[in-house]
Amino acid sequence: MRIAILAPPGVQSLDVVGPAEIFWEAARRLGDPGAYDVQVISTGAPTIGGTGKLRFLADRTIFDPDEPIDTLLVAGDPSFQDIDPEVIAWLQRRVPTARRFGSICTGVFLLAAAGLLQDKRVTTHWECAERFSRQFPDIAVDADAIYLRDGPLITAAGVTAGIDLALALVEEDHGRHIAMITARYMVVFLRRPGGQSQFSAHLVGQMAETTMIQKAQAYILANIDHTLSVDHVAQTVGMSPRNFARVFRREVGTTPADFVALARVDAARRLLEDTAQPLQRIAASCGFADMNTMRRIFAKTIGVTPAAYRSRFHTVSQAAAPDMERQPKGRADRPASKADRMTRSLPLN
Repeated sequence: MRIAILAPPGVQSLDVVGPAEIFWEAARRLGDPGAYDVQVISTGAPTIGGTGKLRFLADRTIFDPDEPIDTLLVAGDPSFQDIDPEVIAWLQRRVPTARRFGSICTGVFLLAAAGLLQDKRVTTHWECAERFSRQFPDIAVDADAIYLRDGPLITAAGVTAGIDLALALVEEDHGRHIAMITARYMVVFLRRPGGQSQFSAHLVGQMAETTMIQKAQAYILANIDHTLSVDHVAQTVGMSPRNFARVFRREVGTTPADFVALARVDAARRLLEDTAQPLQRIAASCGFADMNTMRRIFAKTIGVTPAAYRSRFHTVSQAAAPDMERQPKGRADRPASKADRMTRSLPLN
């Protein structure tokens, strides 16, 4: 199976190396070196300068005679500026001949410019999403997703997200077992513990620059099942509640309440992916009042129910995940717990 990676000048090196390593390792695990034939395609020159002063020797250029391609991926250039019309013409000619195609990072700009993304939903690196929306307002872009699949098209956020994309294609081609052992050997997640999202509470927690706010975030993440009112968290870091809420929003870009909710969703995602615990137990251990509260916040935050999320991303057998939507009669009607009342009482603006 031939995987062609189009690498423009200045390519993000990991956009090429990451997927290539995944495909190579999968082929090794299959015991078939020919399972994946990865070729790096340049836009003209025989060598390609990448980030980190790496240089790639191209297997082919866009000006060489066409050869069959099963999967065509367009890697990104972090300093992406110009769209080469010869590259566009090559994409317009080659993409329709491939079984599937996609992009990593700003590679999506080239596919869009080639008119290959009509009625498609795509993602790109969060830093480029706004520019993509301005340049291609008729194409739906999800600035949060790690990668997205839309028919034969698969797009990834960039840099390490190319590894996620490649693992998804390996799983599609050869099943979960091969994808899992490939991911395990490469010491990466088959699916990231935060789910398919470029951001998580742990990542947001690294953005703060004020030591006291970092301490507060660490406290929240370590005590997610506890009552976490503004007064309580502010007290733990020696700040007044009003000053804490103001500085938290300034440094983190979100309110304490939203951060707590995101942290709880992150924790629940990991348990849904990696354990067979019932939803009721997961809700309690992550600080939600009950399953209905967790279901409501999941729907608001990531657009699906916990059960739907587990059915898509779980890594345990479906049979081992009991009572995913059942709850004791009357459970939804009981008074909210302190933890839930705290979340609703935190400032939301």
